[in-house]
Amino acid sequence: MALHPNIKIRIITTFISRFVGNMVFPFMAIYFATEFGVAKAGALIFLNVIVTMTTSLFGGYVSDRVGRKKMMVIAQGIQILAFGLMALANSPWLVSAILTFIMMLVQNISSGLMNPAAEAMLIDVSTPENRRFMYSINYWATNLSIAIGTIIGGFLFHTHRFALFATLTLTSCIIFIVITWMMSESHNGNQKTTSKHILDIVKEIGHNYRNVMSDRYFLIFCLGNLLALSLEFQTNNYIAIRLQNEFHANLFGLISVDGLKMLSWIRVENTVLVVLCTILVNQWMSKFKPLRVFYMGIIIYTLGYTVLGFSNLWFLLLIAILVATLGELMYVPVCQSIVADLTKENVRGSYMAIYGFVFQGAKIMSSVGVILGAFLPSIMMAFLFLCLGLFGLYAFFIATRPRSQKFITTKQAAR
Repeated sequence: MALHPNIKIRIITTFISRFVGNMVFPFMAIYFATEFGVAKAGALIFLNVIVTMTTSLFGGYVSDRVGRKKMMVIAQGIQILAFGLMALANSPWLVSAILTFIMMLVQNISSGLMNPAAEAMLIDVSTPENRRFMYSINYWATNLSIAIGTIIGGFLFHTHRFALFATLTLTSCIIFIVITWMMSESHNGNQKTTSKHILDIVKEIGHNYRNVMSDRYFLIFCLGNLLALSLEFQTNNYIAIRLQNEFHANLFGLISVDGLKMLSWIRVENTVLVVLCTILVNQWMSKFKPLRVFYMGIIIYTLGYTVLGFSNLWFLLLIAILVATLGELMYVPVCQSIVADLTKENVRGSYMAIYGFVFQGAKIMSSVGVILGAFLPSIMMAFLFLCLGLFGLYAFFIATRPRSQKFITTKQAAR
C-alpha cells in the first residue's frame, strides 16, 4: 500500500488485461491455422511480431516526447477499437477471419505503443529502494493472471469466442477510464520536436535510438537477459519436443506417463511455485545483497534448465524445474531493478522499447533450439543450455561491474 498510486493501478490493470487476454491470445495461432492454413498462419503471426517491434520504437520515442500517460491513453483507445471490431468479427451477426486478423494487427500496434510507456512510468514513480519489491509483486500478478486466464480460455475459446472478445472490449473500456482519470503523469516530456515532416521525424527517431544503442553496458545487459530468457522459452519448444520423443515412465509400476503429461506436470509445478512462492522468496532474499542474489539465481536457474535439457528421470525433472523456478524467482526482480537503474531519465521510453526486443530475440533463439535439437543429441543440447546460461552470467557481470556499488546494498534496497 506504500507504493505510488500509479504502480498499484498498473499492477491491477495489467492483471485484469492479461487475465482476460490469455483467455484468447494463446489460442489465436490455432484459430488462424484453422482459417488460413498452417503456413499462412505462421507468416501472419510473424508479421504481428514485426509490427509490435517496429511500433514499440515509435511508442518509446513518443512517450519520451509527450509523456507516458498520454501515450498510454492513446494506445488504450486504439485497443478498445481493435477489440470491439474483433468481437463484431466473431459475433452472431458477422464471422470474418480476415477482419479478426486485421484487428489483431491493430491490437499489436497498440501494445507496441503502450508497453514502453507503461514500463518507463513504473521506473519514473518507483525508487531504488522499492523497485525489487514492486517487480516481485508485478511478476507474481502477471503469472497468476496468465495461469488462470489460459485455463479458462482453453474451455471457452472455441465455443464462446464472441463472449470472450466482448469481455476484452469491456475490460479495455474500464482500463481506459482508470488510466485517464486515476493515473497521474510521471513524465511531462521533452518537447524538442518542432518538425512536422515525416522524414525529419524519422531522422529524429533514428538519432534518438543511436544514442540509446551507444550505451554499451545497457546493450550487454540486454544480451545477458536474452541468453538467460531463451532457456525458459525452450520449455515450450525443444524441451517439449524432446520429452514427447524420448520420455516415458511408469511411476511405481502403476501410472504410465508420456512426454506430454510430463511436460504438463512441469508447467503446472512452475506456475504453482511462482504463484505461491514469489513473495516468500523475495522476503527471504531481502536479507542478502541484491547482486549476490542475482548471480546465484542465474546459476541455479541455468543448472535447472540444463538438467531439463537431457534427463528422462521423472523425479529429476521435477527437481530440476523446482531449482530452475527458484533461480528465476531470485534473479528476475533484481534483473528488472538493474534495467531500471541503467536507463537514462529523459529517454526511458526509448530504453524500454529496445529492452522489449529481448523477449522477441529470446523467442527466435528458442526456435533455433528446435532446429539444432533435430541434429544434436540431448546431452549436447544440455551442454549448449549450460553455455548460454554461463555466457549470460558473464554478460551480466560485465554490464553491472561499473555500477556494482549502486546495487550492493542489503535490506533497504530490497523492500
